[in-house]
Amino acid sequence: MKKYFSILSDMEEKIRQGVYHPGQKLPSVRSAAEMYGCSISTITRAYAELEKRHAIYSVPQSGFYVVVKPGDWRDNRDSEMIYFATVLPDLDAFPYLDFQHCLNKAIDIYKYDLFTYGDPLGLESFRHTLVSHLANDQVFTKAERIIVTSGAQQALEIVAKMPFPNGRDAVLVEQPSYDRYLRFLETERTPVYGIARTAAGIDLRELERWFKSGKIKFFYTMSRYHNPLGTSYSAEERRSIAKLAAKYDVFILEDDYMADLGSDRQNDPIYASDGGEHVIYVKSFSKIIFPGLRVGAVVLPERLLKTFYAYKIYPDTSLLSQAALEVYIKNGMYERHKHKIGSMYASRMQALNESVARYNEPGLMEVPDIPSGIYTHFKLKPTVNVDRLLKRLADRNISVVPGKGFYLSHYLEREKFLRISISQTRPEQIDQGVKVIVEEVRKGS
Repeated sequence: MKKYFSILSDMEEKIRQGVYHPGQKLPSVRSAAEMYGCSISTITRAYAELEKRHAIYSVPQSGFYVVVKPGDWRDNRDSEMIYFATVLPDLDAFPYLDFQHCLNKAIDIYKYDLFTYGDPLGLESFRHTLVSHLANDQVFTKAERIIVTSGAQQALEIVAKMPFPNGRDAVLVEQPSYDRYLRFLETERTPVYGIARTAAGIDLRELERWFKSGKIKFFYTMSRYHNPLGTSYSAEERRSIAKLAAKYDVFILEDDYMADLGSDRQNDPIYASDGGEHVIYVKSFSKIIFPGLRVGAVVLPERLLKTFYAYKIYPDTSLLSQAALEVYIKNGMYERHKHKIGSMYASRMQALNESVARYNEPGLMEVPDIPSGIYTHFKLKPTVNVDRLLKRLADRNISVVPGKGFYLSHYLEREKFLRISISQTRPEQIDQGVKVIVEEVRKGS
């Protein structure tokens, strides 16, 4: 059975990567059996499954051919375009077969539970599975303190709306920070202040002044693999932030959306220094699986559990998604896929860093050397006209995101930068893309 699944996965991967391109004839059953070192019946079964999935089609007395799919997402993308803007996971790296197996298994295991509304806290067995899963990231907690949400975004929004036991109502955010959350806070008219974060980190003395002011109910941070900067706090910074939170009774909303893609296992979250007394830890699965799964999790301090539960109240997270993800984690598939996709992104980041070293010039752009994750940023000189730069890059088929949208509307001390994502950028495109960006930045300086 394992041999069959590995062959099927390999064939699908070759089709996705274009090794077998649309319209191409596949190896004969006999040739494929020799190539994979298996029986003819195994290949016949694999081809039948691919045909059932509409990945290939058969021509009597001729063989099997790869299906041409009009409207496939790759057909809609300009092959000349270099995408440094997209934040979606690499679709070609998604383990479709494994996850389909987990969905089927979940339906078989939880067939009766799927007809109920479920528990607002989340599937109980899944929350217990998350206890050991989170422990791998030094997030030690109990199932009772974990609540499953409809994506990480829901957890962030509920925390912003609910009252806090410290009696304060303002939020402190890093600048720059996650653009969608900033827009949400502004739309909700939440009192929100900004504190500068750069590639060098954060001013801890300024952070203490904010905490000491008595205004801040929580500080929103991405301590690891920050969006849009791509940087992480040092271990000393994370410990200091945890100490300040405890000293001034300010909560930390730690958005650890990129936890699974880090290569530095010593890079623990702030939660590890706090033990969950003042840190609200938010876990996302979208960067490792796919955004459409809509499953996130939040680990809450004891004092916030009842309030968060009252604001969530409805069981709005798909039981099937939770159950499938539970099977995926418990069978070790998540861990294997995490290492695979993490290694893939790390190699792309390495390629990007090498290209920057090759083409960038002293004083032209500041680019941090980031080993993993999917983001980095190219800091520009104040004299660069970003709008004109973006237009010239678009004319040369380079897609990037400017830094302006990652700031609060009223925050004035902004740096000019381009956020660069490598999540869907093909390795062979990275060098060319960096070269073009350097050329165009040089023109605009």
